[in-house]
Amino acid sequence: MDIRVGFGFDVHQLKADYDLWLGGVKVPHEVGAVGHSDADVLLHVICDALLGATNKRDIGFHFPDTDPAYKGADSKVLLRDVVKLLHADGWKIGNIDTTICAQRPKLSPYIESMKQSIADVCGIEIDRVSVKATTTEKLGYVGREEGVSAYAVVLVQR
Repeated sequence: MDIRVGFGFDVHQLKADYDLWLGGVKVPHEVGAVGHSDADVLLHVICDALLGATNKRDIGFHFPDTDPAYKGADSKVLLRDVVKLLHADGWKIGNIDTTICAQRPKLSPYIESMKQSIADVCGIEIDRVSVKATTTEKLGYVGREEGVSAYAVVLVQR
């Protein structure tokens, strides 16, 4: 059995008049994430971790922000395409462990919905998906509420 681990990191600027999508869930907030797609930082790090684990470059390579086809794209579709790419090479997801860094809003009420969304898109059981949230204790761009970041670690096997 071939087992690999992948890691992902991403950050998006926060601004008024944008939606805040995290893990495929629209989170009510007065600011949202800026990006070429829907700027779902959590799904982006999962894509990068899965692509990294299987040595398939990164999300920007597969879905470049210079391509108008991805303008406003639903990141669930991007993640679904990454999972299909992995399955085509015989990989399956063992588990996904993520952390979102945001000063506000409190994300605890949305964690289970995010986990379910990710599990559904990836075609895995919800108990294989971990979503955690933390603040940066008002330090840095996250603490100043200028941006949101996320990390992911995944295990894949074939």
